[in-house]
Order: sequence, then C-alpha cells, then structure tokens
Amino acid sequence: MDITGTLNEISSLSIEDRITLVQAIWDGIAADQAYPELTPTQKRELDDRINDYELNPENVLTWEEIRASIKGQ
Repeated sequence: MDITGTLNEISSLSIEDRITLVQAIWDGIAADQAYPELTPTQKRELDDRINDYELNPENVLTWEEIRASIKGQ
C-alpha cells in the first residue's frame, strides 16, 4: 500500500468527503474493538481520577461551568 499516494488522494477530497472518510475509518476501528492499550501512566491517571471522584463526588463541574470559567478568564 502506498500511504503517501493515498494521503495525496485524500487531501484532494472535499472537506465533507474527508470528514465522511474519517467517520467511516473510526466506525471500522470501533466495530473491530481495536483500541490501543493504555500506558501504565495513563492507567494510573485514570485510576487516580476515579478514586478522587469516588471520594469527592460533589467536587465536579458541568461542561457549561467549565466553559463559562474559561471564557471568564
């Protein structure tokens, strides 16, 4: 497979067609359940976040609150 040639062909597609292609590729990956393995650091971070949430379930913000906070800076 010539990846460079394929990428050149893809770049000539319209944005709409490229988005459709990306969605189709992602759907194929999801259907195969081919998810990359998490690194030990990523696993620890997720475990830490889950533990923190379980210890402090009231200490959360909604997406709207986060967005408002960012815009207010």
